[in-house]
Amino acid sequence: MSIREQLAITAGKSVYWFLHTFRNGGSSFPGQLVERMAPNALSALGKRYDTIIITGTNGKTLTTALTVKALGQGYQNILTNPTGSNMTQGIVAAFLAKPQPARGQKGLAVLEVDEANVERVAIQLHPKMFVLTNIFRDQMDRYGEIYTTYEKILAGIRRGPDATIVANGDAPIFNSKELPNPKVYYGFNLPDQGDIRADVNTDGVLCPVCDHILHYHFNTYANLGNYFCPNCGFHRPALKYTVNKVDTLLPTESQFDLDGHSATIHIGGMYNIYNTLAAYTVAREFGIAGPAIVNALAGDETVFGRQEVITVGGKTVTIILVKNPVGLNQVLTMIGNDPQSYSLAVLLNSNYADGIDTSWIWDGRFEDLDYPKIPAIITGGHRYKDISLRLQVAGVPAERMQTAENVVDVIPLIKQIPNDRIYVLATYTAMLELRKALADQNYVSQQLVNE
Repeated sequence: MSIREQLAITAGKSVYWFLHTFRNGGSSFPGQLVERMAPNALSALGKRYDTIIITGTNGKTLTTALTVKALGQGYQNILTNPTGSNMTQGIVAAFLAKPQPARGQKGLAVLEVDEANVERVAIQLHPKMFVLTNIFRDQMDRYGEIYTTYEKILAGIRRGPDATIVANGDAPIFNSKELPNPKVYYGFNLPDQGDIRADVNTDGVLCPVCDHILHYHFNTYANLGNYFCPNCGFHRPALKYTVNKVDTLLPTESQFDLDGHSATIHIGGMYNIYNTLAAYTVAREFGIAGPAIVNALAGDETVFGRQEVITVGGKTVTIILVKNPVGLNQVLTMIGNDPQSYSLAVLLNSNYADGIDTSWIWDGRFEDLDYPKIPAIITGGHRYKDISLRLQVAGVPAERMQTAENVVDVIPLIKQIPNDRIYVLATYTAMLELRKALADQNYVSQQLVNE
C-alpha cells in the first residue's frame, strides 16, 4: 500500500467515523474523498477479501442481502454494502466501515455493483465470482439497450477470466457469449407448457445465433424461462440449481421447492424467488449445505426500500422500488395477488438516478389491477402529472386520486386512507425522499436513511 493510499484511507475512515458519530451517518462522501485522494485505494482496501460481485438490472440489493444471510451459515467475516450504494464510492465506503481481517486471514466481500461500474470494481478487487441476476430495459438514457448493458458487465468479467460466473440460466442473454470462465447456471424447472412465446412487448427474445424469435417450453415472466430456438437449436444451458415448484405466491409470502427443499420467504413476487435461488446457488458453491441455507433465508427480510414494511399512523405501509417496465409489471402482478383490500401510491421522479425518461410507465400493465378493491390512490413525486395521467388512462377517475408533488406531503395522505394497508411504488429518489421524511418524523431510523 502506497503512502498516498494510506493517507487517503486514514482520512476516509476519520470522516466516516465523524459522520456516523455526530451527523447520523452518510457513506457516500467518505468514499468520494478517498477516491479523489487515491483513485486505486479500493485495491488496497480489498486485498484481504475474496470478492463476490452481484450485478444485473433488477434484484441486486435483495440478492446481496440474501447471499450474505446464506453465507453467514459458514463464514463470519463478511463485508457488504447493504443500502444499495453500488457505485465505486459506496463500495469504498463499505470497506472503510469495517475493520480489516487480521493479517494472514481472508474475509468475504459480497458486493452489489452497478452494471456500469463492474469493470472498474473488477480491475481493483479481482473477484472470485460474478453473480448475474437478469438484464432488462432500464434507464435508457444511461445504459442503452440490454445488449449495451451486458457489454458493460462483460467488460468487467473479461478482467477476471478465472472467476466463476453464477448466472440466471433462464435469461437467454447470459448464454449468448463464449467466455472462458467456469459457469454455474440456476433457473426454474417447471412443467412443460408446450411450444409458447413470450409476450409481444418483451425485450431480448431474439436468438443470439440466428435472430429468429425464441420459443419457450415454459415462460416465468418477461423473457425468462426454458427457451429454445426452433430454427438453429440454440437452447437454455443445463441448470445446476433449480426451483422445481411454486406452491404459494402472495405479496407477503412465497413457498416453493428450492433444489428439493421446501422453502419459504416472507416477501412476494416471482422475481424474488429468482433472487433467493441466486443466493442459494452462491452459498452452495461456497460449500454451505442446502438445509442450512433454506433455514437462513426463511427469516423476515427487511431490505432498504425493497418491500420494506413501515407502520405510519396505524397504517401498514409497504415500500416497493420500481424503475423499469419488467420490474413494475412484476410488482403489479404481486400486489394483484393480494386477496384483501389495499390502497395504492405511485411516486414518480425523473432525476438522474431514476432515469430521466419516464416513458416506461406506459409499458406497465396498470389496467390489470382490480380497482374496486383499491379505495384510495395517491400519486406523487416530481412527475406526478405523468403518473396521474397514466392511471387515468388505465381507468382510474381523476376524482379518485389525491396528488402530492412533494413526497413529504404523501405522509398525511397515507394517514387518511380508508383502510389499513397501502402499497407505495416509488422510483429510487422518490423512495429516498419518502424514507427521509419518515425518518424526520421518527417512523424509521435516521441512520439507515443516511447510510
